[in-house]
Amino acid sequence: MDPVTHGLVGATIYNLGFRRKAALWVLLIASVAPDIDYVTRFWGADVLLRYHRGITHGIICLFIVPIIIGVVFGYRKGFLYYTFLAFLAYTAHLLMDLMNQYGTRILSPLDWNQYSLDLVFIVDPYITCGLLLSLIICRINKQKTAAVALITILLLVAYAGGRFYLHGKTKEFLRSKMDANTYTICPLPNDFLRWWFIAKSGNEIKVGFADLFTRRVCEQGTYIISDKDPFIAMSEETSVVKNFLYFARYPYADVQRDPERITVLWRELAYSFLPGDHFVAVVIFGNDGKVVHSYFSY
Repeated sequence: MDPVTHGLVGATIYNLGFRRKAALWVLLIASVAPDIDYVTRFWGADVLLRYHRGITHGIICLFIVPIIIGVVFGYRKGFLYYTFLAFLAYTAHLLMDLMNQYGTRILSPLDWNQYSLDLVFIVDPYITCGLLLSLIICRINKQKTAAVALITILLLVAYAGGRFYLHGKTKEFLRSKMDANTYTICPLPNDFLRWWFIAKSGNEIKVGFADLFTRRVCEQGTYIISDKDPFIAMSEETSVVKNFLYFARYPYADVQRDPERITVLWRELAYSFLPGDHFVAVVIFGNDGKVVHSYFSY
């Protein structure tokens, strides 16, 4: 989720009735604190890709950061109170991020694997607008802020539950229509009944749309994973591709040749439904086999 949505979650928790001095600031800071890893963007987009949702989104920081926030705001009085609030907001952030397909290393540093429920897209306007509407209602009717905030959180849980149900039904539907070893169902922006799928069998990956409304499966492409081209292996030695592969769940490399250069284009197939070049790593070689340029594109 985006930082604005996380901040709105912190404000919604505040409206449950936590009125002690500095409670709002504690909740807002803790709700966006895991995204401090955005500072890695200064070292390049691919570096951000590697380290975002890493250690700061793990269980160790889940316990350490709230304690630090509790010390800062409650070193004189209210340490346990503010630590508890910070823990609530920090936990909410991790759970919200776990819902989308970007992937979160929530068990780091004990386990560096990515985990994702693949329920909502990275930015979900229904969640953001719902939280914002809740805050507006609380602002207008201050006597019922706790009730409105509680209903908002229950609706958010119900929304996630509904997406979970549709996700499961889509995977079940896809299995009835297509044979594969593994199936991954990813959410599409602003869509409920149509999902993006990645079906893998051996070194073959098929991608496309599975539509519960029309009961149709539309294949958009078939990719054969191959490492026989030497330029693919050479591109994997670059820092850009190393960072990309650390993040990617379904990477695919395509080699394009012309008289002046050889280009290796790495795509993350989980996002290949997006128009344009998104989540793409590019390595350009000269005819002498040396790297001319490499970059990553969101």
